[in-house]
Amino acid sequence: MPYRDFFVEYPPGAFVVFTPPALLPDGWYLHAFKASMVLFGLAMLFVAGLVLARLGAGACRLYGTLFALALTPLAVGPILLNTYDLWPALLVAAGLAALLYGRDVLSFGLLGAAFAAKLYAIALLPLFCLWLWRRDRSLARPLAGLGVVSLALVAPFAMLGWGGVVDSVDAQAGRGLQIESLPAAFLLAAHRLGAYEAEVTAGATAALSRDVAGGLPDALVIAATLAQVAAVALVALLFARGRPEGERLVLAAAATLAGFLAFTRFLSPQYVIWLLPVVPLVAGRSGFAAAVALGGALVLGRLWFFHYRDVFGLDGIVWLVVLRDGLLAGLYGVLVVALLRTKTPSSSNSVAQEPLRSSSARGTAVVDAAERRSR
Repeated sequence: MPYRDFFVEYPPGAFVVFTPPALLPDGWYLHAFKASMVLFGLAMLFVAGLVLARLGAGACRLYGTLFALALTPLAVGPILLNTYDLWPALLVAAGLAALLYGRDVLSFGLLGAAFAAKLYAIALLPLFCLWLWRRDRSLARPLAGLGVVSLALVAPFAMLGWGGVVDSVDAQAGRGLQIESLPAAFLLAAHRLGAYEAEVTAGATAALSRDVAGGLPDALVIAATLAQVAAVALVALLFARGRPEGERLVLAAAATLAGFLAFTRFLSPQYVIWLLPVVPLVAGRSGFAAAVALGGALVLGRLWFFHYRDVFGLDGIVWLVVLRDGLLAGLYGVLVVALLRTKTPSSSNSVAQEPLRSSSARGTAVVDAAERRSR
């Protein structure tokens, strides 16, 4: 039993995809796991199409975005099928789509499932709540749905191995400054330039990691955590100050994930997969710039993935890490600036009228329709 009989560094929701291939005959696990990731990737394309259709995207934008997404495996490389990050990424994208289509409980339930699979998904909760609040929709049932789904995925493991679940969370929370994170990248660059003597050690917790050791890296861990929280909070604040339009929701979701990822203290190449189903959906020149930055980050992560010994040895290849992290920070900056410019969106950014599910929903839809006609 995971967590009870052996240590697991992954959240309990990961076993939704870890377990089914294990039920097959010996020798089939890897093939089945990779096949499931392929299916998740195809489903991600479908969900992205649903979001773009809801936003009223034209044919050029719709098919251009889906074509670009279909080519991302070439940039990501084998890690796309060797890790399970497509699973939480798909759940997050599906939750965003459900929110745009007015399926609030389903949306939060999917976000809860994504959180149980990979903790990063909870960073979108403030944004999802703001969307409902600004559109005068109830928060009680959606939040209950999130809690029920998360609990359903976590509770069985917690009941049978509570200590192991706590140890897993502690191992993640106690990680040091991982060598591929943005704060560590500054130290790596300083090391290569002779301005700092970096020391790479194995992680201090049971979670596998290679960290930069020392007093300064420990201080940067705190700084990175504060910066990560500030990045997410800034996006929520900017979104709250503007109109709750669909294009702005997608833009804010992309900015939230980019900020959470750019300033995290632990950043493996596969984590960039989290951005795949959201960032390419951003419209306009900002969306194009963001997609280019994301593509560059994916390619750079692939280049050093099979040369980790050189990275741990602080050889010249660490400049690829520095450049990748710089692109992710720049991606966040581009999206935040774009959000600043959309405080008063045009009518083209409006979401189509939502399904009429209650008197309050009908009233909101009528008001939205009237506002669109007035513009």
